[in-house]
Amino acid sequence: MSEIDNIIINDALKLIETANEKGLFLRVLGAVAFRIHCTKFGHLLGKLRAITDMDFMAYNKQMNQIEKHILGRGYEMRTTSIAAVAARRRIFYDRNNGISIDIFLDKLEMCHDIDFRGRLEVDYPTIPLAELLLEKLQIVQLNEKDVKDVIILLREHEIGETDKETINAKYIARLLSNDWGFYYTATTNLKNIRSLLKEYSTLVEADKGFIENKIDSLLDIIEKEPKSFGWKMRAKIGTKKAWYRKVEEIQH
Repeated sequence: MSEIDNIIINDALKLIETANEKGLFLRVLGAVAFRIHCTKFGHLLGKLRAITDMDFMAYNKQMNQIEKHILGRGYEMRTTSIAAVAARRRIFYDRNNGISIDIFLDKLEMCHDIDFRGRLEVDYPTIPLAELLLEKLQIVQLNEKDVKDVIILLREHEIGETDKETINAKYIARLLSNDWGFYYTATTNLKNIRSLLKEYSTLVEADKGFIENKIDSLLDIIEKEPKSFGWKMRAKIGTKKAWYRKVEEIQH
């Protein structure tokens, strides 16, 4: 791990720790969270990509205190972040190392929505593993980096019905059972990732087998979950109507 990666991860952990001491829920997601959770198998698919920023989830009801907390740690708020207020997002900047800090509030609103209200208490210092996986599965056009993250996450953790160092498949299934669009994107991505496993020569057959079994188990749990009336009605329309939100990246 590079020196800058270590600095960013340690800075993120310090922000979370000091926020926690004030009773503030601040949880890291994105590349830092994957690095924290995937210490055993993170090397499987080659050199780890450099970490370039920090992403956090927080509760909107605590945002004033969190803003003061982050500013008090020496970070500055980006003026461009004003335009992101309506999008439940704040952007800060570390003048010393040029690192941007994104704070998402209550929800991750990208191709699909992931609601974190009531979920930040579940894990520490990251968002729960279920949401860490969903963060990738909600992307309509996965790139290779995203595919690798999912593969490593699935190799590192078991599928189950709890959140303790486990990918909570039951929670994922309940969420997707009420949102056909998210269900379609997530299950399509899982199937595509399963088919791509054969292309990674650095994965031994045992690793591929473990990951395939976990994908199959997760898909089975998702399919067996009873679907809502709204899900069934939307499923009849299918992909004839746009089922996801087009996301324009906010520049840091």
